[in-house]
Amino acid sequence: MRTTRTSRTHPRRPVDALDASAQRAFRLPLAALLGGMALLVLAGLISVTQGAAGLPLEGVVRALVDKLPGISLDQTLTGTQEAVLWQIRAPRTVLAALVGGSLAMAGAGYQGVFRNPLADPYLLGVSAGAGLGAVLALGFGLNLSWGPVDALPAAAFIGALLAVTGSVLVARGSFRDPATLLLAGVAMAALFAAAQTFALQRLDQTRAREVLSWLFGRLATAGWAPIMLLLPYVVLAGLVLLLHARHLDVLRLGDDEAKALGLHPARSRFIVVGAATLITAAAVSVSGLIAFVGLVTPHIVRLLVGHSYRILVPMSFLVGAAFLALVDIGARTLAAPAELPVGVITAFVGAPFFCFVLWRGMQDA
Repeated sequence: MRTTRTSRTHPRRPVDALDASAQRAFRLPLAALLGGMALLVLAGLISVTQGAAGLPLEGVVRALVDKLPGISLDQTLTGTQEAVLWQIRAPRTVLAALVGGSLAMAGAGYQGVFRNPLADPYLLGVSAGAGLGAVLALGFGLNLSWGPVDALPAAAFIGALLAVTGSVLVARGSFRDPATLLLAGVAMAALFAAAQTFALQRLDQTRAREVLSWLFGRLATAGWAPIMLLLPYVVLAGLVLLLHARHLDVLRLGDDEAKALGLHPARSRFIVVGAATLITAAAVSVSGLIAFVGLVTPHIVRLLVGHSYRILVPMSFLVGAAFLALVDIGARTLAAPAELPVGVITAFVGAPFFCFVLWRGMQDA
């Protein structure tokens, strides 16, 4: 009698399954980060070549690559074009990327701490405090400068930190209840906004117009000084947020579960809120009030890579940097030779998105 040979399929061992899962978990963040970096490089190249004085892409790429160590290329840009590139376009593009990335990363941190998808970097009165400081510096000549820091960024920075400190004091330092801290921030924002409006009414028309231009958000710069002011805070606070991204994942489970896993929820919230506020205040001090970047960007990233903050926080920085660099192109070109405030364009994009997120949340409730 002929016997039939049957084939056997061996089940995958648990260790093999775990290895495959770990590889997939590693490949997704790596691919996402590489894609985010590519998007940022593309946005940066578009930004430096577009404007009233158009710069050739090939010449810009040659000039940028020539700055890399060990590489020397023949330059095709004229002297005037090189001056435009290195004194105007490149600083402005880098500033837009740093500001956009900072606000987006802070937005992801705030949303994780407050477990609220509508949270953004202008909670806790940050924007209102910075606005009041700018009004006092621009309108009344308040000089709080120190070292290489000009009066305007210094006043805006100090105003933002005062507003946040007031929010924490009103909430009695309670980081166990995010809702209490959030409501304290709303109250503090209203107080500083009222003071800002009162101060504006005391200014003459010329100074009031200058102050309003700053309040609407602007990225105009003629050099690298604002970038040098902002960069240390981006590195320091950004590193803290990256190191605490895992804590935000744990906080999503609730305080009791977080404590069971060995996490101190109140301390983690304090550190994340402090880092997010520091990076927001620094960004606002050099760019003015640019709203909705910190709200829109984390939501876009969630749609692309999921809800894990370990990938959400760094991706928010990359996508936010690319987003504001592209928005700044519109600010420079849509009403040329005039220039639109960057905050106006982000508001046109962000306000409808905010309404959509709110409507979607009500539908899911």
